[in-house]
Amino acid sequence: MIRRLQDLPARALSGRAGHPAIVSREGALAYAELNSRADALAAHLHREGVRAGDRVLLLMPKGADAIVAMLGVLRANALYVPLDTASPAARLAPMIAAADGRFILTTAGSDGVLRQLAEAGALTAAHVVHSMRTPLEAAEPPPREPVPDNAAHILFTSGSTGVPKGVIVTHDSVLAFLDWAVPYFGFREDDRHSGHPPLHFDLSTFDIFGTFAAGATLYPVPAELNLLPHRIADFIRANELTQWFSVPSVLNLLARFDLVRQGDFPALRRLLWCGEVLPTPTLQYLMERLPGVRFTNLYGPTEAAIASSYYTVPAKPVDEAAAIPIGTACAGEELRVLDEQRRELPPGETGELYIGGVGLSPGYWRDPEKTAGAFVDVAGRRLYRTGDLARRGDDGLFYFAGRADTQIKTRGYRVELGEVDAALATVPALREAAAVAVDTGGFEGVIIGCAFVAQQGEAATPASIRAALSSRLPSYMLPARWLALEALPRNANGKIDRRALGQRLSESAAS
Repeated sequence: MIRRLQDLPARALSGRAGHPAIVSREGALAYAELNSRADALAAHLHREGVRAGDRVLLLMPKGADAIVAMLGVLRANALYVPLDTASPAARLAPMIAAADGRFILTTAGSDGVLRQLAEAGALTAAHVVHSMRTPLEAAEPPPREPVPDNAAHILFTSGSTGVPKGVIVTHDSVLAFLDWAVPYFGFREDDRHSGHPPLHFDLSTFDIFGTFAAGATLYPVPAELNLLPHRIADFIRANELTQWFSVPSVLNLLARFDLVRQGDFPALRRLLWCGEVLPTPTLQYLMERLPGVRFTNLYGPTEAAIASSYYTVPAKPVDEAAAIPIGTACAGEELRVLDEQRRELPPGETGELYIGGVGLSPGYWRDPEKTAGAFVDVAGRRLYRTGDLARRGDDGLFYFAGRADTQIKTRGYRVELGEVDAALATVPALREAAAVAVDTGGFEGVIIGCAFVAQQGEAATPASIRAALSSRLPSYMLPARWLALEALPRNANGKIDRRALGQRLSESAAS
């Protein structure tokens, strides 16, 4: 029988039906109830006309109800499409139209965004809205049917044109990653995993289905805690989490506010990050205070299902400017560094990173042109163009070298903005900072801008930051435009919104 993600929680029923699958602010949801509610929802969707391959929209915040909804949709042989309830209606409307799904699942707190969508004309009389708060009688799910591409869900990511694009994620690709990750990390039934990323971010797929694959317990992290790093630390302690997985921004705040005590989080066994570069000073801080924790850097775009490479850090780095590798390919994956003619580059040379293997998406939802441009044939192998720059070291490990679109030419020099970011991370007076390209539209051309947030009580100024950077960077790599902020803007996935920063830096010069 073809394996499907929705089968994973059912495997935990043998001897563990009463074990908590999810613990949230609403309480604990046992595996038996999780399975029963998902089956009932699947039966309800089928009665309402949902058929194999249909798309069901999830318009609800992260929590137990949303995870029940995901499983119920899959058991109805459909695809779930998680939407960000914090996004404006203008951004959600094209996603709803593109997904072409008639059924929308909601829960408490969705009324406001539903009203906005209706006012924007994104919802029509053809849409069927079902609240997850409406009780359903126990029922058997419909029989399993084939699903095109064995697709599980569609995740909309930001497009370079400003129009979100839908990445098709398959059961096979996620299960292949779990087949490697669960034994590699040693997941156990007594694990208590964080659920930090939002459901429309592919990292959440690992949290949820990795937890269920081990029969462990998931602890969804309330979204409002992202702005309160001390509450994040309390959450890890209070719930005795054994695994934390997030984008680096959360870890940076823990370090910058000095919120981790020596020997803190005694239950924590694993700390994982993905999605952005973790500054080495942050890693040094955490490894010094959490000596019993295993630290792993995961790398991979949504188009390659969760992660394609990994690097478990063997010891605390000595040099705060040393790069943390993205490591080696996960089982069944392939990393290749190619030049502009798509020829293999030797170790030490930087080129574009391509990914192949079991994790690749079939492509973008109903967009063959974008699919053909991103998924290419190289010597008979289907590879995904990541748009990331990388190099392979003499040690055989791969190193991230920034985005191809963040390598700029300024004053006649080629500059990788990631190198400037790395230098900014070593400045003690800064809580966080980011370098972006600013097109002046004039004689100066493209210059380097820096937005920064000072540590509390620190008098960080452009002059003092430049002085600190000058010991690490040549003069042509020093930012020429500055913007002090109380917090850096972030997108829906928690990553720094560099497009917004570039615009604000441009506007700041014009004002």
